[in-house]
Amino acid sequence: MKMIKGPALFLAQFLGDEAPFNSLPAITKWAASLGYKGVQIPTSDPAIFNLKLAAESQDYADEIKGICAEAGVEVTELSTHLQGQLVACHPAYADLFAGFAPAEMRGKPEATAAWATEELKLAAKASARMGLKSHATFSGALLWHTVYPWPQRPAGMVEEGFKELARRWKPILDAFEDAGVDACYELHPGEDLHDGVTFERFLEAVGNHPRANILYDPSHFILQQLDYLAFIDHYHSRIRAFHVKDAEFRPNGKSGVYGGYQGWVERPGRFRSLGDGQIDFKAIFSKLTQYDYDGWAVVEWECCLKHPEDGAREGAKFVADHIIRPAPRAFDDFAAAGG
Repeated sequence: MKMIKGPALFLAQFLGDEAPFNSLPAITKWAASLGYKGVQIPTSDPAIFNLKLAAESQDYADEIKGICAEAGVEVTELSTHLQGQLVACHPAYADLFAGFAPAEMRGKPEATAAWATEELKLAAKASARMGLKSHATFSGALLWHTVYPWPQRPAGMVEEGFKELARRWKPILDAFEDAGVDACYELHPGEDLHDGVTFERFLEAVGNHPRANILYDPSHFILQQLDYLAFIDHYHSRIRAFHVKDAEFRPNGKSGVYGGYQGWVERPGRFRSLGDGQIDFKAIFSKLTQYDYDGWAVVEWECCLKHPEDGAREGAKFVADHIIRPAPRAFDDFAAAGG
């Protein structure tokens, strides 16, 4: 069996205008001081990471790796969650996601999708230059507004939606194939790829593309009331990235899975800091170890109650305590029969 790497930290939730969160050298040193061994880097802020330059310049890619190494961490993956969202964006959500693209793209859906597609292709090249094997992203959504089957969906709408999603992503996946990097979709409400069934639909539509893989995040599954442990049994061969994020689901007499348009504090389903929610991470780390997952365990801190710096500090120890060092031999070898 192989050993999970970690702990690592997704930097997106911590970047800000004040030190040590306003530069890559400072924030990586801060992460290392908490016990993190790796960082997942968002690519939407050129002040932290210049995606185009990383795709074009080996010197710049090596410089980024050097900054992280000097701080005491490795780069685990790059992230294009915001850009991936815009590869496929239904017009109903255009205003909500407008801030994810350059201002000049506002009101130009085709130009926005083309820009996002190019960003993903740059991410494939940048990942290769940095020696990375996996990349974190979102699928975007053309069908999410139809997620509840009322009114009835017209016959063929879902199939056509996944056909179009595949048409948009196939050239990107081919670019990741050329780069030797796995594109790992975080299966997330609000995305067309949000559970196992939707991932299977997409996988079929892209011809079982070898680079179409999964970023496993159990927090999104508990909020959907999906069996996040059985999910690993079904899809472990496609899990190539892992967000360690906790959540809780406490339905009440007024709202449930849909949340009643309430804020995060009031919703029955809430993201929580590691150890404060309901997810059985001992079982998750056991299953991933059983199936030889040897990628990174990356803390994605999100919590509606706890201060982020407290969550980051506690998260490093939480992951370190859950990583399993595989046994080198069977525990009952002492009783092996001779012969």
